[in-house]
Amino acid sequence: MDDSELFAAAHRLPTTKRPLLGLTILVVEDSRYACEAMRLLCLRSGARIRRADCLKSAHRHLKVYRPSVVIADLGLPDGSGADLIRAMAEASPRVGVILGISGDEAGETRAMEAGADGFLAKPITSLAAFQSAILSRLPADRQLSGPNELSDEVIEPDLLAFQDDMSHAAEVLNEAEEGQTLDYVAQFLGGVARSVGDSLLAGAAAELADARNSGRPVAAVAARVAGLVQERLKQKVAI
Repeated sequence: MDDSELFAAAHRLPTTKRPLLGLTILVVEDSRYACEAMRLLCLRSGARIRRADCLKSAHRHLKVYRPSVVIADLGLPDGSGADLIRAMAEASPRVGVILGISGDEAGETRAMEAGADGFLAKPITSLAAFQSAILSRLPADRQLSGPNELSDEVIEPDLLAFQDDMSHAAEVLNEAEEGQTLDYVAQFLGGVARSVGDSLLAGAAAELADARNSGRPVAAVAARVAGLVQERLKQKVAI
């Protein structure tokens, strides 16, 4: 580390290697796998990360401190991340940068209509894309001086985080009695499955969502989804 980097680190100033140094990012995300990806992205970028896995936890965090950036998943166990985005966008003082995140094709439209500054599509694995999404929306005094050539890197979260997500899904499915719970499971598993490239699980989750939306019986497809989740738990890795 040269003298300029040492000075920047001591004063929490951004550098080309750590362009988000000095920022605190609140990640509102219920998927352990997605959150592990965010943790690695923040670590490589120099940002501090705080995590909330539901709306209630996010609001609790926001009452205690004001993060520089909030990245909010749209599908959360206790409601819609779009509602959180809307509340933050209308608050005064406002969070500096608000980004929505989702694996749903319609997610970007929902996030931007709620007042987000930008959107990240899952899976998020590109370090340069992650940094650019935040840097491009920071005020001028937070921008890097001089040429800003971000070096790219592909982030690969530990598959143990995928196992945590499968355990969470299994618990929810075991207790699922209401339709809204099945809607949440379909959204949650669909996003996780797409992130790890598990097309079979992603397809089953999409089938469950379609059955719920069309009013068709869901018992059989829900049982199939539960079976696929159990298979992945037994194999200890993502398929």
